Amino acid sequence: MTDLLHRLKLFVYRRERRRPDYLLLRSSVPESFWVPVQGPIGFGEQIDNAIRRELAEDLGLARAGELIDLQMPSRWLVGDEEVIEWCFALRAPYEASDPRLGPRWADYRWADFNEAYPSLELDADRATILRLHHILHAA
Repeated sequence: MTDLLHRLKLFVYRRERRRPDYLLLRSSVPESFWVPVQGPIGFGEQIDNAIRRELAEDLGLARAGELIDLQMPSRWLVGDEEVIEWCFALRAPYEASDPRLGPRWADYRWADFNEAYPSLELDADRATILRLHHILHAA
């Protein structure tokens, strides 16, 4: 029997200049790599509630900015668990410029696309930030 786990990935961006910057987090686990905001979607939890919870827990934000469904879920098997990740982008509210990181996170940085893309370890994360970058430039 396979357990189904739903996870959330939030690619937070801001536009201070004409080009977007992307928020990257590093876990408090030694030898971790840069990732977007991420976390589980609880059993029976609505995605919008999971987004608000992750923003509050991970960044200390009480509200969300403009939300974009990136329509790029990823799915894979890990042992007897099937993981589905739902990817969204979120325009950062002003107070996100200096986030109050939750205990899971050791560091953050804002990076333009040329820095953010190669900093992401997972192919799925790189594909997702590339899609977001194209969406933001098309708008």
